[in-house]
Amino acid sequence: MSVRALVHRGCGALVGMGCALKEHPVSRQAGQGSGAAAGFAHLPYGVWLLLVAASVVGALAVLSPVLRARAPRWWWALWGYPVAVVRLKWTWHRLTDLQDLAVSRRPALRLMGDVVVRGRAVRTVAPRMGVARRRSGGLVVRVRLHPGQTPEMFEPAGGAMAHAWRMHAVRVTSHERGWVTMTATAWDPLSVPWVPRSLVPPQLLRAVVGRWEDGAVWAVDLRVVPHWLIVGATQSGKSTLMAALVSQWAPQRLALVGVDLKGGLELSLFEARLSALATSRREAADVLSQVLEHMLERMALCRSLAVRSIWELPEKVRPVPVIVLVDEVAELYLMASSAEKGEVGQVSTVLLRLGQLGAALGVHLVVAGQRVGSDLGTGVTALRAQLLGRICHRVADKGTAEMALGDLSPDAVAAAQLISVDQQGVAVGINAEGVWMRARSVLVTPQQARQTAERYATLTPVLSSLGWAGHRTGGGL
Repeated sequence: MSVRALVHRGCGALVGMGCALKEHPVSRQAGQGSGAAAGFAHLPYGVWLLLVAASVVGALAVLSPVLRARAPRWWWALWGYPVAVVRLKWTWHRLTDLQDLAVSRRPALRLMGDVVVRGRAVRTVAPRMGVARRRSGGLVVRVRLHPGQTPEMFEPAGGAMAHAWRMHAVRVTSHERGWVTMTATAWDPLSVPWVPRSLVPPQLLRAVVGRWEDGAVWAVDLRVVPHWLIVGATQSGKSTLMAALVSQWAPQRLALVGVDLKGGLELSLFEARLSALATSRREAADVLSQVLEHMLERMALCRSLAVRSIWELPEKVRPVPVIVLVDEVAELYLMASSAEKGEVGQVSTVLLRLGQLGAALGVHLVVAGQRVGSDLGTGVTALRAQLLGRICHRVADKGTAEMALGDLSPDAVAAAQLISVDQQGVAVGINAEGVWMRARSVLVTPQQARQTAERYATLTPVLSSLGWAGHRTGGGL
């Protein structure tokens, strides 16, 4: 059979098949509909998924600016984080190459005849990057160092990384030998203070007060760091931080004792939750001496049961923790005449003993002031050595910043002095890794602080023989 006959035969077969399909009832119904719809109906599932994904990506790209302005955390989870991961992978090799963090498998020196030639490798190997883990408003990724590299080599590249990845800031830290951790934030966590969500359940003596500048939760835990020093000028956010601390500690089973030599103007907001409030140096000497007596009784109890701290005691006999809040510590050390020297010496000695012995016995100090300097006397310097927790807001003099942070990091002192007047609540502190960082406390208004103290007034233990009148449970310290 010739080729032409085969073609005619094949065409006839195709025409016959077309006629048969045309006469089929399903084909007639499909033919009556839209041709485009019929074509889409027969698309494979993979194509459908691609079309849906493209539609979703397009919608998110269009709505991204609005979503970021109104719901930044949702924007980061749905759009910002996936795009940032793509940027990380896309720019990593070139970024590390430009920052001299990528290495060559071959030596940089070559011998060409009798001449040693030094050059830059064309092909380099970037440090291996792990999986970028999402966090609220940012991401965390670990990078394995090449042999011979140190974390200090990566720190100067933080600014270049932030620009390449379109992030607000990138911080480089190291928690394990041979690895660095890069923490990137999509926006400034300190721009607008908001109550963070803590994944850690409420714990005794722990207070969540704000956020660090890397987006992590800022918490003051007296079980980890037993005594704290908080400094800051007027309108710097120091009082707001104290209010945030007390608001977090008020629902817990502990005792709060206040010392406020400004006539009780600051700590009187929490008067319903305070076991005692001293508003003069004479009252402060009496209250602090009585707290010292309670602490010595706890020491005797621990010694009788052969334990080293109250946390090793059985729960039924364990006394409640005591937090001594001191506002305007400078007023305790200032003397107008030599007649006041005895009171100053007594208060200084008692505070120092509470700081030296109180951690294991459940007695903690939170000392605050506008100005804390060595000119106040050796008592302040000795007390400062016991207050390992340091928080420095905007201060009026360099000496106060050095008193708070100078023995920890000179760079932290410089950072504290850069806090502007309009950055209320922003402070420089030391995080859990021992690294200085900026943080911002949440805003707690005086009315909120007073309401919180009144709500939990029945949890206030009685400090005996102080003549306190108020709602109490009747339990002692």
